[in-house]
Amino acid sequence: MDQLAPTMKYSPYRFFTAERWAEFRADTPLTLSEDEVRRLSSLYDPIDLDEVSRIYLSLSRLLSAHVEASQLLYRQRKNFFGSDEVAKTPYIIGMAGSVAVGKSTTARVLKELLARWPSSPKVDLVTTDGFLLPNEVLRRENLMERKGFPDSYDVGALLRFLSAIKSGEPNVRAPLYSHLTYDVMPGEYITVDRPDILIFEGLNVLQPRDLPKDGKFVPFLSDFFDFSIYIDAEEELIHAWYIKRFMRLRETAFRNPESFFHRYSQLSEDAANAIAEGLWSNINLKNLRENILPTRPRADLILRKGPDHRVVEVALRKL
Repeated sequence: MDQLAPTMKYSPYRFFTAERWAEFRADTPLTLSEDEVRRLSSLYDPIDLDEVSRIYLSLSRLLSAHVEASQLLYRQRKNFFGSDEVAKTPYIIGMAGSVAVGKSTTARVLKELLARWPSSPKVDLVTTDGFLLPNEVLRRENLMERKGFPDSYDVGALLRFLSAIKSGEPNVRAPLYSHLTYDVMPGEYITVDRPDILIFEGLNVLQPRDLPKDGKFVPFLSDFFDFSIYIDAEEELIHAWYIKRFMRLRETAFRNPESFFHRYSQLSEDAANAIAEGLWSNINLKNLRENILPTRPRADLILRKGPDHRVVEVALRKL
C-alpha cells in the first residue's frame, strides 16, 4: 500500500497542488527581496520570488502556527509542574532529501523567512556535513565510496549535539565541512547559542537505527525534531540535476587547484560525464534507494518538485 498516493484512502497525509497550497499564504507578507532570493538560491537549484510566494510563505505560516502551539504547550506544562519545569528549548526542524534535490536552498530561504516573523526569532541553520567522519578515517575504514551513507557519520557526535541543543545548553559547537576540500575542517566550528528555531539539514536525518531486542532506549536523530520536511522529486529528475550540477562545477569550483575534484576539470567533457554517471550510479543512487527515500514517509511535510525545480505538490501529515 502506497500511503503517499493521493488517492489512497488510508494515507496519513493530506495532498495539495502547488496552486492550492499557495492560497494558504493568506496575509503573510513577503519579506524577501528579489536580490535576497537570488543570493540565497543556488546556481544548481534556482528559486525566484514567485516560488517563495507560492510555496514558502504558506510553509512559513504553517510553521509559525506549530511553533506558537509548542510555546503554548510549554507554558501549560510550566503551570502543571510549577517551578520544576526546565527552560524552553529550541524548536528543531529536520530537513531531509537526496543530493542535488535542493535541500540547502530550501533551508536557507526558510531560515530567512522564519527569522523575519514579527517576533524576530533567532533562527540557526546547521547541516550534517560537518559530522561526516574525516576522509582519513573513511579511507582507513574503506568507506570513501559510502560517503553520505549513514555509516559515514559520527553518529555519537550528532546525537550529542542535538541532545545539547534540545536541553537548552548555551554555545553548542557543530563541526564545519569544506566542499572545496571535500573534508571536515579540523578545529573549525559553528557555535549555536540557544536559538528559538534550529533548522537541521542533511541526507539521512530521518534515518532510523536498528532497534535493540531488549527494549532499551536507542535515540534517533528525528527523536529531537519538532517538525520534519522531506524534499522530493522523481529519481530521473534528481539524476539529471546531479549530472548537470557536476558538469557545471567542473567548469567553476573544480578548476580551483585546492579542490578535491580538481582532477575532473582536466578531463574531456565525455570523460567527466562518465565520471559523474559513475558517482551517481555507484554512490548517490544507492544511498537514495537504500537509505534516503525509505525515510520519506516519516516526514511531517513533503515538498515534491517537478522538472524545473518548482514544487508541484505538497503532502502534509494529518494531525
